[in-house]
Amino acid sequence: MQHTTNGYEYTYIDGDYEHHHAYLLPPVLELISQTITNPTQKLRVLDLGCGSGRFSQQIAQAGHDVVGVENSTSGIMLARQNIPECKFIEASIYNLPDAELDKEFDIVIAAEVIEHLFYPRELLISAKKCLKPQGHIILTTPFHGYWKNLAMALLGKMDQHLNPLWDGGHIKFFSVATLTNLLEEEGFTDINFKFAGRVPYFWKSVLCSAALEKN
Repeated sequence: MQHTTNGYEYTYIDGDYEHHHAYLLPPVLELISQTITNPTQKLRVLDLGCGSGRFSQQIAQAGHDVVGVENSTSGIMLARQNIPECKFIEASIYNLPDAELDKEFDIVIAAEVIEHLFYPRELLISAKKCLKPQGHIILTTPFHGYWKNLAMALLGKMDQHLNPLWDGGHIKFFSVATLTNLLEEEGFTDINFKFAGRVPYFWKSVLCSAALEKN
């Protein structure tokens, strides 16, 4: 996947798979399977920040009904051209079309999205609007832990990893503790973590599943 910035919009050049899909897909599908209570159940899944739709496609191929939301016009165009098995909506996470998405989904997924948002709490607020009662959210974001951060500092990799010159890059950096705090503050419970990519404690990403608190 190649992408650039066009003004202030993320522009997708092609519809290829992104590198993180390979190590994120198996644990994401495992987290999805843990929410299934009926073996014949076909889950409705909302993929927020779906890019060019390839991750949505892989989830759909696992047997789920998937809708992708993306704010990039080029991403949505590529997704609609290449992935007819999913529905794609061009919209901002900050301003979702409630009439189409309100209380419609068993699971909301945001894969490697929250670290790009100035207002990450809004992602959870939007997810809550779209989830059915007792639905689940699955988040993935780059892993930041003590040993990994220490190793990067000792090896002089911090400027590369926290590069402020990356237009459209990462602007929020979550730990297990801060991600837990955010989810709890927004009314999510049963918070579970998994890790993916690379060796233990130097993981590439952290994955989190949480349930919408019962009213």
